[in-house]
Amino acid sequence: MVELKRRLFQFIDKLFTLFYVALVIGVLWVVMQITSIATFKIPSDSMEPALLAGDNIVVNKWIMGGRLFNLWDAADHKDINISRLPGFGKISHNDMLVFNFPYPAAWDSIGMNLMTYYVKRCVGLPGDTLEIRNAHYQVRGCSKPLGNQESQDALSALLTAGQTTGVVMKGYPYNDVVEWDIEEFGPLYIPAKGGCITMDPVNYALYKNIIEWEQKQKLVQGSGLFKLGNEPLTAYRFLHNYYFVAGDKVTNSQDSRYWGLLPEDYVVGKASFIWKSKEPVTGKIRWKRIFKAIE
Repeated sequence: MVELKRRLFQFIDKLFTLFYVALVIGVLWVVMQITSIATFKIPSDSMEPALLAGDNIVVNKWIMGGRLFNLWDAADHKDINISRLPGFGKISHNDMLVFNFPYPAAWDSIGMNLMTYYVKRCVGLPGDTLEIRNAHYQVRGCSKPLGNQESQDALSALLTAGQTTGVVMKGYPYNDVVEWDIEEFGPLYIPAKGGCITMDPVNYALYKNIIEWEQKQKLVQGSGLFKLGNEPLTAYRFLHNYYFVAGDKVTNSQDSRYWGLLPEDYVVGKASFIWKSKEPVTGKIRWKRIFKAIE
């Protein structure tokens, strides 16, 4: 009987030990997910050839700092305030960003959906002035090639040949005042925190969505005047940083050319490397892509 009790106590002690070990591992994993890394699976071909459908990527949150916000409010689609832990780097041109898609419900209203994530390449930083000329990205003062040059060359060749079947040409902001498409676009100022614009019909068309998102009020235009809520608005100073992001496969990517500017609050982090890759149809592992750095 004494031996049975001893073995029972040993068994219970092992169970508690396993429970505490699992609890510590779980807590550490949650902390890492908040502060350090996240993993995502690539669902489509919009980032080919850098990323393929079926790639699983690791996202580095240390560069910008992990986001802190009320998870339950976000899940209920309520307005949330997002703050960040200290970051240890900065986003550069051509970095790949993972972010919450800012238009999950309607094209005229920025919203948060925790279940909808995109990965795109950053071709425009806060404070940049971006243009698309002959289907190629350009930023004033930046001499480096932006985005996938081969894909942009291919799109330009298609457009020159008049072969636009299946390619959506019309671009943001879908307004008669600003008639842009994915061949000729901009110039577009990408707001930096503290940057100021004068309110006019063009800026109203370009920045209405983000101003309403920042202020949680409607911006309306009438008789040449602009009102934010009930107050007249002649100029506006931005409260957040924004980015312009683009898919590497420019003929098939839902990106900033079509829906506009990405708020910094929506950025999860920078895509770092591929940790696993499988063929979507066969499930066959792509061994050559495992632990491949993302460029």
